[in-house]
Amino acid sequence: MLLRTILAATAAVTVLLVPATAAHAEPTSTAATTSTAEATTAEAAAGANPVIVVGGLIGVSIAYEPIAARLRADGYRVSIYQLPGLGFGDIRESARALSSYVDQVRAATGAAKVDIVTHSEGGLVSRWYVKFLGGADKVDRYVSLGSPQQGTYAANILNFLGLGSCAGIVACQQMSVGSGFLTDLNGGDDTPGAVRWTTVRTWQDELVLPVDNAALGDGATNVLVQAWCPLRIVGHLGLILDGTTYSVVRQVLAGAAIRPNCFAL
Repeated sequence: MLLRTILAATAAVTVLLVPATAAHAEPTSTAATTSTAEATTAEAAAGANPVIVVGGLIGVSIAYEPIAARLRADGYRVSIYQLPGLGFGDIRESARALSSYVDQVRAATGAAKVDIVTHSEGGLVSRWYVKFLGGADKVDRYVSLGSPQQGTYAANILNFLGLGSCAGIVACQQMSVGSGFLTDLNGGDDTPGAVRWTTVRTWQDELVLPVDNAALGDGATNVLVQAWCPLRIVGHLGLILDGTTYSVVRQVLAGAAIRPNCFAL
């Protein structure tokens, strides 16, 4: 029985980890405008908000060091928030823990607000914090990379395969399309407050199915990598490593026009 439970949980994690729409960023990029945008971001970083990188399911902190290192190199004050229990538990509890962490960062830096760059489940954790736990007054910019904002059928597939409801993994159940958690999160205004909301998604996302479920409505800016860079191949996990994706992140944080650099490493 124990072996069966372990195998079921392993299968659930594997399905979730294998590497739509309001305002869209339309592709009109040129080399000159990209260069100008990158210069603007460098100038903006000095007085910018602290940046918190919020990880996803099984997202150990070290996995997010590459994107954190890029941000630090651009002059940002950066910390990484690893989800409690690696994100297996209730997303609402992870959001409560994030609330405390944001207050710690604000106290340590003296900043009134923070910017949040999220990956996968971390995007839902952060949205719950903003919508229900007072985060709308403490977050300036929100960027999600491959977050299943409307859920993912990758989670529902586990039930189809006979593994039960996500093999008992609470966060997986909450990320299933049609879950009560997502109904609450997306009910009414899904982008509340004065937060500036941006989502980034990729056609090659193996976990957010359909990929347009990674987008938000109500005035969010939703960026599809391949709308700008048709030949760019980026998977779910690759979003935190990809240079083109990072060019969007740094433009958002700097308040610059979004013009992804298709040739960024």
